[in-house]
Amino acid sequence: MGAMTHAAQTSGAETAAIRPLTDETAPDGFRGGFERLAPEHPLRSAGTHDSALLRELTGRRAASHPVWFMRQAGRSLPEYKQVREGTAMLDACLRPDLAAEITLQPVRRHRVDAGIFFSDIVVPLRLAGVGVDIVPGKGPVLEHPVRTAAEIDALPEMDDEALEPIREAVRLTTAELGATPLIGFAGAPFTVAAYMVEGGPSRDHLRPRTMMHADPGAWQALAAWAARASGAFLRAQVEAGASAVQLFDSWAGSLSLRDYQEHVAPHSAAALESVADLPVPRIHFGTGTGDLLAAMRDAGAEAVGVDHRLSLSEAVRRVGHGTVLQGNIDPALLPAPAEVLHRHVDEVLAAGAEAAGHVVNLGHGVPPSTDPQVLTDLVSYIHDQQPAPRPADG
Repeated sequence: MGAMTHAAQTSGAETAAIRPLTDETAPDGFRGGFERLAPEHPLRSAGTHDSALLRELTGRRAASHPVWFMRQAGRSLPEYKQVREGTAMLDACLRPDLAAEITLQPVRRHRVDAGIFFSDIVVPLRLAGVGVDIVPGKGPVLEHPVRTAAEIDALPEMDDEALEPIREAVRLTTAELGATPLIGFAGAPFTVAAYMVEGGPSRDHLRPRTMMHADPGAWQALAAWAARASGAFLRAQVEAGASAVQLFDSWAGSLSLRDYQEHVAPHSAAALESVADLPVPRIHFGTGTGDLLAAMRDAGAEAVGVDHRLSLSEAVRRVGHGTVLQGNIDPALLPAPAEVLHRHVDEVLAAGAEAAGHVVNLGHGVPPSTDPQVLTDLVSYIHDQQPAPRPADG
């Protein structure tokens, strides 16, 4: 799989003799549940609990700004294109060795502070036995859209054994990452269910929004099914070694606050509740969800992601100083001159200092046309900036 960063290479040997953390010895900021994880879990034995990412996510000050990028693993990297050649997307997600390698590639190259598990929001559907594929140039497409109560009732439940390729991929990944944390990933129930109703990508998501009101019973049943699938997917990753999780609601921005609270939030809460008994911080991210941030936090997240449409200062005003934020460098500025990009990043870092914690990220995913060197240089620049005092620091 190639050489890992020096920190990750040495961390395994350096932490092998560390006594696993328990609920009693865990640092402040964590929920209980360390003893529900295996003693060799990276949160207990490899030091990920004290990484910059986990410190910020639990409201503890990190010595440097933690940074990772959504969609850092994949299409912008030449090594990804090489290793994926001839392999379909969903097949790559379900081959443990390949999923691990792709997850590790941006950590090696960019020296980001976390890996994000390489997967797709429809992988749980495939694991459950739902006919779905990712069509190049189009995205996920279902063999049969799910639009009636009878079709929802006929959906298969995921068998726990089907998650074994995911667990193995996580184990392979975390063995290489050492003290660098892995973030588990799942699509939020609304986005997953919306794909199922539409049968594929959509610009306006009219069908699922209509179902919420025209057949609320069917919608509740479908969203509950999606919550169980995403929740099981998250839990498998955490039990196998992920140190944090992110629930990704890429289509929630199409909803009003009222519809989100009534028809979606309870199901997102159920997915996040699937790991509530384990000591992993939970990040909740959506695009175009500036009006939903407080509701997304209240669904059970320690941190909310903010896209590029809303300043972090305004996000703090909406959710309060006690909420950890993630974001929100505008991906459109990545090709800009370095001084323009750095000025924008400086503004993001300054605004992020107003929150209880701040994980630096893009306001959305890495565009496929991004020059990888830009990201490598950006990580270095962010790490070189001294964190500003926070209000809680006095």
